[in-house]
Amino acid sequence: MKELGTAANHSLLWFTAASVLALRKGPTRRAAWRGLAAIAGASALANAVGKPLFPRRRPAVELIPEARRYRNPPRSSSFPSGHAASAAAFATAVAMESPRTARVVAPLAAAVAISRVHTGVHWPSDVVGGALLGAAVAGATRRWWPVPQEVYDGPGVEVDLPRLGDGAGLVLLINPGSGLEGEDASDQVAQAWPEATVVYPKEGVDLIDQFAAVVDGLGTAVQAVGVAGGDGTVAAVAAVAAVRKLPLLVIPGGTLNHFARDIRVDGPTAATMAAEHGTGIEVDLGSIEIDGRIERWFLNTASLGGYPDLVGYRERWEQRWGKWPAAAAALVRVLRESRPLTVRIDGRVRQVWLLFVGNGVYTPRGFAPMIRGGLHHGTLDVRYVRADVRFSRLRFFLAAVTGALHHSRTYVQRECAELVVQVAGEPVKAATDGEVGPAGRRFRFAAHCGTLRVYRPRLSRVQP
Repeated sequence: MKELGTAANHSLLWFTAASVLALRKGPTRRAAWRGLAAIAGASALANAVGKPLFPRRRPAVELIPEARRYRNPPRSSSFPSGHAASAAAFATAVAMESPRTARVVAPLAAAVAISRVHTGVHWPSDVVGGALLGAAVAGATRRWWPVPQEVYDGPGVEVDLPRLGDGAGLVLLINPGSGLEGEDASDQVAQAWPEATVVYPKEGVDLIDQFAAVVDGLGTAVQAVGVAGGDGTVAAVAAVAAVRKLPLLVIPGGTLNHFARDIRVDGPTAATMAAEHGTGIEVDLGSIEIDGRIERWFLNTASLGGYPDLVGYRERWEQRWGKWPAAAAALVRVLRESRPLTVRIDGRVRQVWLLFVGNGVYTPRGFAPMIRGGLHHGTLDVRYVRADVRFSRLRFFLAAVTGALHHSRTYVQRECAELVVQVAGEPVKAATDGEVGPAGRRFRFAAHCGTLRVYRPRLSRVQP
Protein backbone atom coordinates (compact mmCIF):
# COMPACT_ATOMS: atom_id res chain seq x y z
CA MET A 1 0.00 0.00 0.00
CA LYS A 2 2.84 2.39 0.80
CA GLU A 3 4.55 1.66 -2.50
CA LEU A 4 1.28 2.12 -4.40
CA GLY A 5 0.65 5.49 -2.77
CA THR A 6 4.23 6.55 -3.50
CA ALA A 7 3.86 5.51 -7.16
CA ALA A 8 0.81 7.79 -7.40
CA ASN A 9 2.73 10.83 -6.06
CA HIS A 10 2.43 13.75 -8.49
CA SER A 11 0.18 11.45 -10.61
CA LEU A 12 3.22 9.61 -11.99
CA LEU A 13 1.28 6.33 -11.93
CA TRP A 14 -1.45 7.85 -14.10
CA PHE A 15 1.01 9.50 -16.47
CA THR A 16 2.57 6.09 -17.01
CA ALA A 17 -0.83 4.49 -17.57
CA ALA A 18 -1.75 7.25 -20.03
CA SER A 19 1.47 6.67 -21.95
CA VAL A 20 0.58 3.00 -22.36
CA LEU A 21 -3.00 3.74 -23.38
CA ALA A 22 -1.88 6.33 -25.92
CA LEU A 23 0.18 3.78 -27.84
CA ARG A 24 -2.95 2.53 -29.58
CA LYS A 25 -5.24 4.72 -31.69
CA GLY A 26 -8.92 4.93 -30.96
CA PRO A 27 -10.80 4.87 -27.63
CA THR A 28 -7.75 4.09 -25.51
CA ARG A 29 -5.80 7.04 -26.86
CA ARG A 30 -8.79 9.33 -26.33
CA ALA A 31 -9.11 7.90 -22.82
CA ALA A 32 -5.47 8.78 -22.12
CA TRP A 33 -5.87 12.40 -23.22
CA ARG A 34 -9.17 12.86 -21.41
CA GLY A 35 -7.67 11.29 -18.30
CA LEU A 36 -4.73 13.69 -18.31
CA ALA A 37 -7.06 16.66 -18.80
CA ALA A 38 -9.23 15.48 -15.90
CA ILE A 39 -6.19 15.00 -13.64
CA ALA A 40 -4.99 18.52 -14.40
CA GLY A 41 -8.33 20.00 -13.35
CA ALA A 42 -8.86 17.75 -10.33
CA SER A 43 -5.34 18.22 -8.98
CA ALA A 44 -5.54 21.99 -9.34
CA LEU A 45 -8.89 22.18 -7.54
CA ALA A 46 -7.89 19.77 -4.78
CA ASN A 47 -4.50 21.31 -3.97
CA ALA A 48 -4.88 24.98 -4.89
CA VAL A 49 -8.52 25.47 -3.86
CA GLY A 50 -9.80 22.65 -1.65
CA LYS A 51 -6.95 22.35 0.82
CA PRO A 52 -6.61 26.10 1.54
CA LEU A 53 -10.39 26.48 1.92
CA PHE A 54 -10.85 23.42 4.15
CA PRO A 55 -7.79 23.10 6.41
CA ARG A 56 -7.86 19.86 8.36
CA ARG A 57 -5.37 17.99 10.50
CA ARG A 58 -4.26 14.59 9.29
CA PRO A 59 -4.70 11.45 11.46
CA ALA A 60 -2.23 11.04 14.31
CA VAL A 61 0.81 9.17 12.99
CA GLU A 62 1.47 7.42 16.31
CA LEU A 63 -1.90 5.64 16.09
CA ILE A 64 -0.85 3.88 12.86
CA PRO A 65 1.22 0.65 13.08
CA GLU A 66 4.82 1.45 12.26
CA ALA A 67 4.93 -0.92 9.28
CA ARG A 68 2.14 1.06 7.60
CA ARG A 69 3.59 4.53 8.19
CA TYR A 70 5.42 6.71 5.69
CA ARG A 71 8.84 7.84 6.85
CA ASN A 72 8.04 11.41 5.78
CA PRO A 73 4.24 11.78 5.88
CA PRO A 74 2.65 14.76 4.08
CA ARG A 75 1.93 17.84 6.17
CA SER A 76 -0.55 19.73 4.01
CA SER A 77 -4.28 19.92 4.76
CA SER A 78 -5.89 16.51 4.92
CA PHE A 79 -9.07 17.46 3.03
CA PRO A 80 -9.57 16.60 0.23
CA SER A 81 -7.26 13.78 -0.77
CA GLY A 82 -5.33 14.83 -3.87
CA HIS A 83 -4.37 11.22 -4.60
CA ALA A 84 -8.01 10.13 -4.54
CA ALA A 85 -9.04 13.10 -6.68
CA SER A 86 -6.48 12.29 -9.38
CA ALA A 87 -7.23 8.57 -9.26
CA ALA A 88 -10.98 9.07 -9.58
CA ALA A 89 -10.53 11.69 -12.29
CA PHE A 90 -8.38 9.40 -14.42
CA ALA A 91 -10.54 6.30 -13.89
CA THR A 92 -13.78 8.17 -14.66
CA ALA A 93 -12.33 9.75 -17.77
CA VAL A 94 -11.10 6.37 -19.03
CA ALA A 95 -14.52 4.81 -18.35
CA MET A 96 -16.19 7.51 -20.44
CA GLU A 97 -14.09 6.68 -23.50
CA SER A 98 -13.30 2.97 -23.04
CA PRO A 99 -15.41 1.05 -20.50
CA ARG A 100 -13.43 -2.11 -21.19
CA THR A 101 -10.15 -0.42 -20.24
CA ALA A 102 -11.78 1.00 -17.13
CA ARG A 103 -12.20 -2.55 -15.78
CA VAL A 104 -8.44 -2.54 -15.23
CA VAL A 105 -7.96 1.11 -14.29
CA ALA A 106 -10.84 1.44 -11.81
CA PRO A 107 -9.61 -1.23 -9.33
CA LEU A 108 -6.15 0.34 -9.42
CA ALA A 109 -7.65 3.78 -8.72
CA ALA A 110 -9.70 2.36 -5.85
CA ALA A 111 -6.57 0.72 -4.40
CA VAL A 112 -4.72 4.06 -4.50
CA ALA A 113 -7.60 5.75 -2.66
CA ILE A 114 -7.77 2.99 -0.03
CA SER A 115 -4.01 3.14 0.48
CA ARG A 116 -4.30 6.72 1.73
CA VAL A 117 -6.45 5.56 4.64
CA HIS A 118 -4.48 2.36 5.22
CA THR A 119 -1.21 4.28 5.58
CA GLY A 120 -2.82 6.81 7.91
CA VAL A 121 -2.28 9.98 5.89
CA HIS A 122 -6.01 10.65 5.29
CA TRP A 123 -9.35 10.22 6.96
CA PRO A 124 -11.95 8.19 4.99
CA SER A 125 -13.98 11.35 4.42
CA ASP A 126 -10.92 12.97 2.80
CA VAL A 127 -10.76 10.15 0.30
CA VAL A 128 -14.49 10.23 -0.41
CA GLY A 129 -14.38 14.00 -0.92
CA GLY A 130 -11.39 13.76 -3.23
CA ALA A 131 -12.94 10.94 -5.25
CA LEU A 132 -16.18 12.87 -5.72
CA LEU A 133 -14.22 15.93 -6.82
CA GLY A 134 -12.15 13.94 -9.33
CA ALA A 135 -15.18 12.19 -10.80
CA ALA A 136 -17.03 15.51 -11.13
CA VAL A 137 -14.10 17.13 -12.95
CA ALA A 138 -13.86 14.19 -15.36
CA GLY A 139 -17.57 14.44 -16.06
CA ALA A 140 -17.26 18.18 -16.64
CA THR A 141 -14.82 17.59 -19.52
CA ARG A 142 -17.91 16.72 -21.61
CA ARG A 143 -18.68 20.43 -21.73
CA TRP A 144 -15.58 21.08 -23.84
CA TRP A 145 -14.88 17.62 -25.18
CA PRO A 146 -17.91 15.43 -26.00
CA VAL A 147 -17.80 11.66 -25.77
CA PRO A 148 -18.17 10.25 -29.32
CA GLN A 149 -20.70 7.54 -28.49
CA GLU A 150 -22.93 10.08 -26.75
CA VAL A 151 -22.96 12.37 -29.80
CA TYR A 152 -23.73 9.81 -32.51
CA ASP A 153 -27.42 9.93 -33.51
CA GLY A 154 -27.62 7.06 -36.00
CA PRO A 155 -26.27 6.11 -39.40
CA GLY A 156 -28.87 7.82 -41.57
CA VAL A 157 -30.43 6.06 -44.56
CA GLU A 158 -28.94 2.62 -45.10
CA VAL A 159 -28.65 1.47 -48.73
CA ASP A 160 -27.59 -1.60 -50.66
CA LEU A 161 -24.53 -1.09 -52.86
CA PRO A 162 -22.75 -3.25 -55.46
CA ARG A 163 -20.84 -6.13 -53.91
CA LEU A 164 -17.26 -5.71 -54.98
CA GLY A 165 -16.03 -9.28 -54.54
CA ASP A 166 -12.55 -9.50 -56.05
CA GLY A 167 -12.58 -5.79 -56.94
CA ALA A 168 -13.76 -5.96 -60.55
CA GLY A 169 -15.36 -2.60 -61.31
CA LEU A 170 -13.58 -0.81 -58.45
CA VAL A 171 -11.25 2.10 -59.21
CA LEU A 172 -9.18 2.86 -56.12
CA LEU A 173 -6.83 5.76 -55.46
CA ILE A 174 -3.95 5.06 -53.07
CA ASN A 175 -2.00 7.92 -51.56
CA PRO A 176 1.16 6.39 -50.05
CA GLY A 177 2.17 9.75 -48.58
CA SER A 178 -0.83 9.99 -46.24
CA GLY A 179 -0.46 9.54 -42.50
CA LEU A 180 2.44 10.15 -40.17
CA GLU A 181 4.58 7.31 -41.47
CA GLY A 182 3.37 7.28 -45.07
CA GLU A 183 2.28 3.64 -44.99
CA ASP A 184 1.42 2.24 -48.42
CA ALA A 185 -1.90 0.35 -48.56
CA SER A 186 -1.05 -1.37 -51.87
CA ASP A 187 -0.50 -4.81 -50.34
CA GLN A 188 -3.78 -4.69 -48.42
CA VAL A 189 -5.66 -3.59 -51.53
CA ALA A 190 -4.05 -6.25 -53.71
CA GLN A 191 -5.02 -8.93 -51.22
CA ALA A 192 -8.61 -7.75 -50.70
CA TRP A 193 -9.43 -6.66 -54.28
CA PRO A 194 -6.93 -8.17 -56.74
CA GLU A 195 -8.97 -7.12 -59.80
CA ALA A 196 -9.34 -3.45 -58.78
CA THR A 197 -7.89 -0.68 -60.92
CA VAL A 198 -5.35 1.11 -58.71
CA VAL A 199 -4.36 4.75 -59.26
CA TYR A 200 -1.50 6.66 -57.60
CA PRO A 201 -1.26 10.48 -57.41
CA LYS A 202 0.98 12.13 -59.99
CA GLU A 203 3.11 15.01 -58.84
CA GLY A 204 2.04 18.35 -60.31
CA VAL A 205 -1.33 17.04 -61.56
CA ASP A 206 -4.67 18.01 -60.00
CA LEU A 207 -5.84 14.94 -58.10
CA ILE A 208 -9.51 15.33 -59.01
CA ASP A 209 -8.75 15.77 -62.71
CA GLN A 210 -6.37 12.80 -62.73
CA PHE A 211 -8.78 10.44 -61.00
CA ALA A 212 -11.80 11.62 -63.01
CA ALA A 213 -9.93 10.94 -66.27
CA VAL A 214 -9.26 7.34 -65.22
CA VAL A 215 -12.87 6.76 -64.17
CA ASP A 216 -14.26 8.29 -67.37
CA GLY A 217 -11.84 6.24 -69.46
CA LEU A 218 -13.22 2.99 -68.04
CA GLY A 219 -16.81 4.05 -68.70
CA THR A 220 -19.67 1.79 -67.61
CA ALA A 221 -17.30 -0.85 -66.27
CA VAL A 222 -16.88 1.22 -63.10
CA GLN A 223 -19.22 0.16 -60.30
CA ALA A 224 -17.58 2.04 -57.43
CA VAL A 225 -14.64 4.26 -56.58
CA GLY A 226 -12.41 3.94 -53.55
CA VAL A 227 -9.66 5.76 -51.73
CA ALA A 228 -6.91 4.83 -49.27
CA GLY A 229 -5.56 8.03 -47.74
CA GLY A 230 -6.27 10.98 -45.50
CA ASP A 231 -9.13 13.46 -45.48
CA GLY A 232 -7.77 15.58 -48.33
CA THR A 233 -7.42 12.57 -50.61
CA VAL A 234 -10.85 11.25 -49.59
CA ALA A 235 -12.42 14.62 -50.40
CA ALA A 236 -10.93 14.59 -53.91
CA VAL A 237 -12.30 11.12 -54.70
CA ALA A 238 -15.64 11.97 -53.08
CA ALA A 239 -16.01 14.90 -55.49
CA VAL A 240 -15.63 12.50 -58.43
CA ALA A 241 -18.05 10.02 -56.85
CA ALA A 242 -20.71 12.66 -56.23
CA VAL A 243 -20.68 14.05 -59.76
CA ARG A 244 -20.75 10.58 -61.39
CA LYS A 245 -23.25 9.07 -58.92
CA LEU A 246 -20.85 6.29 -57.89
CA PRO A 247 -20.61 4.74 -54.41
CA LEU A 248 -17.45 5.49 -52.41
CA LEU A 249 -15.27 3.01 -50.51
CA VAL A 250 -13.08 4.63 -47.84
CA ILE A 251 -10.00 2.94 -46.38
CA PRO A 252 -8.64 5.16 -43.57
CA GLY A 253 -5.00 5.90 -44.26
CA GLY A 254 -4.37 9.40 -42.96
CA THR A 255 -3.29 10.90 -39.67
CA LEU A 256 -6.71 11.85 -38.29
CA ASN A 257 -9.28 10.35 -40.72
CA HIS A 258 -12.14 12.63 -39.65
CA PHE A 259 -14.60 11.52 -42.33
CA ALA A 260 -13.92 7.79 -41.88
CA ARG A 261 -14.31 8.18 -38.13
CA ASP A 262 -17.61 10.04 -38.48
CA ILE A 263 -19.13 7.36 -40.74
CA ARG A 264 -17.83 4.65 -38.37
CA VAL A 265 -15.34 3.03 -40.75
CA ASP A 266 -12.46 2.59 -38.33
CA GLY A 267 -10.05 0.58 -40.47
CA PRO A 268 -9.44 -1.69 -43.47
CA THR A 269 -11.42 -4.53 -41.88
CA ALA A 270 -14.60 -2.47 -41.74
CA ALA A 271 -14.12 -1.30 -45.34
CA THR A 272 -13.52 -4.87 -46.58
CA MET A 273 -16.57 -6.13 -44.72
CA ALA A 274 -18.84 -3.45 -46.19
CA ALA A 275 -17.54 -4.06 -49.72
CA GLU A 276 -18.07 -7.80 -49.36
CA HIS A 277 -21.67 -7.47 -48.20
CA GLY A 278 -22.57 -4.40 -50.29
CA THR A 279 -23.82 -2.34 -47.36
CA GLY A 280 -23.65 1.42 -47.04
CA ILE A 281 -25.32 4.69 -46.12
CA GLU A 282 -26.27 7.95 -47.79
CA VAL A 283 -24.41 10.99 -46.45
CA ASP A 284 -24.53 14.70 -47.09
CA LEU A 285 -22.02 16.76 -49.00
CA GLY A 286 -21.36 20.46 -48.74
CA SER A 287 -20.62 22.69 -51.71
CA ILE A 288 -19.13 26.14 -52.10
CA GLU A 289 -19.80 28.33 -55.13
CA ILE A 290 -17.23 31.09 -55.64
CA ASP A 291 -18.28 34.24 -57.56
CA GLY A 292 -21.12 32.32 -59.17
CA ARG A 293 -18.97 29.98 -61.25
CA ILE A 294 -16.51 27.79 -59.32
CA GLU A 295 -18.05 25.01 -57.28
CA ARG A 296 -16.09 22.81 -54.87
CA TRP A 297 -17.42 19.94 -52.80
CA PHE A 298 -16.42 19.39 -49.19
CA LEU A 299 -16.87 16.40 -46.90
CA ASN A 300 -15.93 17.99 -43.59
CA THR A 301 -15.40 21.75 -43.46
CA ALA A 302 -15.05 24.93 -45.47
CA SER A 303 -13.72 28.18 -44.10
CA LEU A 304 -12.73 31.79 -44.70
CA GLY A 305 -10.28 33.98 -42.80
CA GLY A 306 -7.94 32.52 -40.22
CA TYR A 307 -9.70 29.19 -39.67
CA PRO A 308 -7.53 27.22 -42.14
CA ASP A 309 -4.47 28.39 -40.19
CA LEU A 310 -6.11 27.40 -36.90
CA VAL A 311 -6.78 23.86 -38.15
CA GLY A 312 -3.26 23.57 -39.54
CA TYR A 313 -1.62 24.60 -36.28
CA ARG A 314 -3.90 22.36 -34.21
CA GLU A 315 -3.29 19.29 -36.36
CA ARG A 316 0.44 19.93 -36.35
CA TRP A 317 0.63 20.18 -32.54
CA GLU A 318 -2.10 17.84 -31.29
CA GLN A 319 -0.09 14.63 -31.70
CA ARG A 320 2.38 16.00 -29.17
CA TRP A 321 0.13 18.07 -26.87
CA GLY A 322 -3.36 16.61 -27.31
CA LYS A 323 -6.36 18.19 -29.03
CA TRP A 324 -7.40 20.76 -26.46
CA PRO A 325 -3.98 22.21 -25.62
CA ALA A 326 -3.16 22.29 -29.34
CA ALA A 327 -6.50 23.94 -30.18
CA ALA A 328 -6.00 26.58 -27.49
CA ALA A 329 -2.45 27.36 -28.65
CA ALA A 330 -3.58 27.50 -32.29
CA LEU A 331 -6.42 29.84 -31.39
CA VAL A 332 -4.05 32.22 -29.59
CA ARG A 333 -1.66 32.30 -32.53
CA VAL A 334 -4.36 32.82 -35.17
CA LEU A 335 -6.12 35.57 -33.23
CA ARG A 336 -2.80 37.32 -32.70
CA GLU A 337 -1.66 37.12 -36.32
CA SER A 338 -4.84 37.23 -38.44
CA ARG A 339 -6.49 40.35 -39.87
CA PRO A 340 -10.29 40.77 -39.78
CA LEU A 341 -12.48 40.39 -42.86
CA THR A 342 -15.36 42.73 -43.64
CA VAL A 343 -18.24 40.57 -44.85
CA ARG A 344 -21.99 40.71 -45.43
CA ILE A 345 -23.76 37.77 -43.81
CA ASP A 346 -27.56 37.49 -43.86
CA GLY A 347 -27.82 41.11 -45.01
CA ARG A 348 -25.67 42.43 -42.16
CA VAL A 349 -22.17 43.85 -42.49
CA ARG A 350 -19.78 42.30 -40.00
CA GLN A 351 -16.10 42.23 -39.32
CA VAL A 352 -14.97 38.69 -38.54
CA TRP A 353 -11.70 37.07 -37.60
CA LEU A 354 -12.57 33.71 -39.06
CA LEU A 355 -15.58 31.83 -40.40
CA PHE A 356 -16.22 28.09 -40.27
CA VAL A 357 -18.83 26.10 -42.20
CA GLY A 358 -19.24 22.41 -41.37
CA ASN A 359 -20.96 19.73 -43.41
CA GLY A 360 -23.25 18.52 -40.66
CA VAL A 361 -23.52 19.68 -37.05
CA TYR A 362 -20.32 19.41 -35.01
CA THR A 363 -19.79 19.20 -31.30
CA PRO A 364 -18.79 20.69 -28.94
CA ARG A 365 -20.67 23.91 -29.42
CA GLY A 366 -17.55 26.01 -28.83
CA PHE A 367 -14.99 26.92 -31.48
CA ALA A 368 -13.09 23.62 -31.53
CA PRO A 369 -15.48 21.40 -33.52
CA MET A 370 -14.37 17.77 -33.36
CA ILE A 371 -17.20 15.25 -33.76
CA ARG A 372 -20.34 14.98 -35.86
CA GLY A 373 -23.37 13.10 -34.60
CA GLY A 374 -24.53 12.28 -38.11
CA LEU A 375 -24.20 13.21 -41.77
CA HIS A 376 -27.79 12.87 -42.90
CA HIS A 377 -29.62 16.04 -41.86
CA GLY A 378 -28.88 18.39 -44.79
CA THR A 379 -27.52 21.01 -42.40
CA LEU A 380 -24.57 23.39 -42.38
CA ASP A 381 -22.90 24.28 -39.08
CA VAL A 382 -21.94 27.97 -39.33
CA ARG A 383 -19.64 29.60 -36.77
CA TYR A 384 -17.74 32.88 -36.83
CA VAL A 385 -15.87 35.17 -34.46
CA ARG A 386 -16.77 38.85 -34.62
CA ALA A 387 -14.01 41.44 -34.84
CA ASP A 388 -16.34 44.46 -34.50
CA VAL A 389 -16.79 44.04 -30.74
CA ARG A 390 -14.48 45.82 -28.30
CA PHE A 391 -11.65 43.57 -27.04
CA SER A 392 -13.12 40.83 -29.23
CA ARG A 393 -10.07 38.58 -29.28
CA LEU A 394 -9.56 38.64 -25.53
CA ARG A 395 -13.28 38.21 -24.81
CA PHE A 396 -13.56 35.34 -27.25
CA PHE A 397 -10.53 33.54 -25.86
CA LEU A 398 -11.74 33.84 -22.26
CA ALA A 399 -15.21 32.62 -23.23
CA ALA A 400 -13.74 29.65 -25.12
CA VAL A 401 -11.52 28.62 -22.21
CA THR A 402 -14.37 28.86 -19.67
CA GLY A 403 -16.92 27.15 -21.92
CA ALA A 404 -19.16 30.22 -22.01
CA LEU A 405 -19.14 30.95 -25.75
CA HIS A 406 -22.93 30.65 -26.00
CA HIS A 407 -23.14 33.79 -23.83
CA SER A 408 -20.46 35.77 -25.68
CA ARG A 409 -21.27 38.55 -28.17
CA THR A 410 -18.06 37.81 -30.03
CA TYR A 411 -19.18 34.35 -31.12
CA VAL A 412 -22.02 33.45 -33.48
CA GLN A 413 -23.18 29.93 -34.25
CA ARG A 414 -26.21 28.72 -36.15
CA GLU A 415 -27.46 25.96 -38.43
CA CYS A 416 -28.87 26.40 -41.93
CA ALA A 417 -29.11 24.70 -45.32
CA GLU A 418 -27.57 27.58 -47.29
CA LEU A 419 -25.37 30.58 -46.54
CA VAL A 420 -24.19 33.48 -48.72
CA VAL A 421 -21.15 35.49 -47.66
CA GLN A 422 -20.05 38.64 -49.53
CA VAL A 423 -16.49 39.81 -48.82
CA ALA A 424 -15.57 43.48 -49.10
CA GLY A 425 -12.16 44.51 -50.42
CA GLU A 426 -9.62 42.18 -51.94
CA PRO A 427 -10.62 38.62 -52.93
CA VAL A 428 -9.91 35.99 -50.29
CA LYS A 429 -9.27 32.29 -50.59
CA ALA A 430 -11.59 29.64 -49.22
CA ALA A 431 -10.35 26.38 -47.77
CA THR A 432 -12.24 23.10 -48.13
CA ASP A 433 -11.23 20.00 -46.18
CA GLY A 434 -7.84 21.50 -45.47
CA GLU A 435 -7.08 22.39 -49.09
CA VAL A 436 -6.84 26.06 -50.07
CA GLY A 437 -9.01 26.88 -53.07
CA PRO A 438 -9.55 29.78 -55.48
CA ALA A 439 -10.02 33.34 -54.29
CA GLY A 440 -13.28 35.25 -54.61
CA ARG A 441 -15.59 37.84 -53.10
CA ARG A 442 -18.96 36.05 -53.09
CA PHE A 443 -19.29 32.62 -51.54
CA ARG A 444 -22.43 30.50 -51.50
CA PHE A 445 -22.33 27.49 -49.17
CA ALA A 446 -24.99 24.79 -49.47
CA ALA A 447 -25.80 21.40 -47.94
CA HIS A 448 -26.81 18.57 -50.25
CA CYS A 449 -28.75 15.89 -48.40
CA GLY A 450 -27.92 12.26 -49.21
CA THR A 451 -25.78 13.13 -52.22
CA LEU A 452 -23.01 10.60 -51.57
CA ARG A 453 -23.35 6.84 -51.01
CA VAL A 454 -20.58 5.36 -48.88
CA TYR A 455 -19.72 1.77 -48.04
CA ARG A 456 -20.08 1.01 -44.36
CA PRO A 457 -20.82 -2.21 -42.45
CA ARG A 458 -24.13 -2.50 -40.66
CA LEU A 459 -23.58 -1.69 -37.01
CA SER A 460 -25.83 -4.56 -35.96
CA ARG A 461 -23.90 -7.12 -38.04
CA VAL A 462 -21.92 -9.57 -35.95
CA GLN A 463 -18.26 -9.35 -36.92
CA PRO A 464 -16.59 -12.68 -37.73
